[in-house]
Amino acid sequence: MILPIYGYGEPVLRKKTVEIGKDYPDLDQLIENMYETMYKAHGIGLAAPQVGLNIRLFVIDASPLAEDEDYVDIKDELALCKKVFINPKITKRDGELWKFNEGCLSIPDIREDIKRLENITIEYFDQNWNKKTENFSDVRARIIQHEYDHIEGILFTDLLSSLKKKLLKGKLANISKGKVETEYRMKFPSH
Repeated sequence: MILPIYGYGEPVLRKKTVEIGKDYPDLDQLIENMYETMYKAHGIGLAAPQVGLNIRLFVIDASPLAEDEDYVDIKDELALCKKVFINPKITKRDGELWKFNEGCLSIPDIREDIKRLENITIEYFDQNWNKKTENFSDVRARIIQHEYDHIEGILFTDLLSSLKKKLLKGKLANISKGKVETEYRMKFPSH
């Protein structure tokens, strides 16, 4: 089932999320719905707060990037990078800061260059509740950090300079009022 994506201004996007247990109701169905919602919106990551849930869960699928000529060196890794992260915790970030143009399904029509560290180590449970500790680098680390920020109540626009934030203030206000066109269903604070 395709879920509405919560837009900028929805309070759930600003809350630090809570961990869940193996007994979380209908978790497999929720994960399936999140993937279906993400694909419908042409996204590569989706966090639970973006569908209105204050829980530590996100999904990613970097395989669409495998066709991008910028990633020819890691094409195979991207093609296989479909993952569920339950109760994740980033334990290490290092490497060089690098800029990359990011967007967000909750903040449509806004893309900005964001600086993030190139490497991360993350602990999490997969969909079968297997505990994992993995290292990611390149664009995969970026996708994970972006989604991880969502479960910490952080949006990519928070990482912009104060000048950029001022320049985007009007666009962000319009998004929170639902004055934006998307190909996917959204929920806004004023609706």
